[in-house]
Amino acid sequence: MIDLTPRPLRLLEAYTDGEAARHFTFAFEPRRDEPRGRPGQFFMLALPGVGEAAFTYVSTPDANGRFSALIRRTGSLTAALFALEAGAVLGYRGPFGRPWPELPATGRVLAVAGGCGLAPLAGLLEQAPERLALVYAARSRAHQVLGRERERWRARLRLIETLDQGDAGLPGGNPLTVVRQWLGEGEAPALVLSCGPEALMLAVARCCLEAGMAADRVWLSLERRMHCGVGLCGHCYIGASYACLDGPTYRYDDYLQLLAASGQVAAAALPPQPC
Repeated sequence: MIDLTPRPLRLLEAYTDGEAARHFTFAFEPRRDEPRGRPGQFFMLALPGVGEAAFTYVSTPDANGRFSALIRRTGSLTAALFALEAGAVLGYRGPFGRPWPELPATGRVLAVAGGCGLAPLAGLLEQAPERLALVYAARSRAHQVLGRERERWRARLRLIETLDQGDAGLPGGNPLTVVRQWLGEGEAPALVLSCGPEALMLAVARCCLEAGMAADRVWLSLERRMHCGVGLCGHCYIGASYACLDGPTYRYDDYLQLLAASGQVAAAALPPQPC
């Protein structure tokens, strides 16, 4: 029997982390031998009297049940969340979904993120080897998120940032140009991970295929409106797949097969677009 009852979750702290975004730290009382969550998975957050919504982990729960999430203000639930003080009690269910794949032991790895799409990659980037490169695209410097984390990663990984609206410190640029340059610098990467606006992710995937990569080495994180987290409500269909169960991370070849089976326009036919 599926238990949809939220468990108590306490808000520990929150701070502004980008345009209309806040970085929240929560904690719950962990149970013995329960899964803590892995990078790429998501959880359901409930506000009594307001509603429930799905959010991704920035850091997954530790042994004390403490974890963090980046949340953008987009509607009534997030507006209510932004108004809460430390110590507030909410509801929590999770972890749910399919995590990112394990990083390969050898070979180059590329992560491409757009805007708040950096958050689902954060847990993986914290443990990533130096051979991983990160391309991070945002609309403007004000729209960049995870500032503290990026400073840590910058000291250890190759981090390339682009802005749609450049400034004196960071000129504007197209992330796809950076991706193509990186792909052409050396051996074919062992893995490419992408999260952000769907147009960006699909364009990154096509860049990889054009460079000779196999589609099964490219992964996307697809955002859908998830209401239950356990495949009951049907709001998160992608073809014949439930994003809350089979995703939100998908191999690109699997994604194309889902589209083809459902009669939707093939992603490969869409024109490349920057985020």
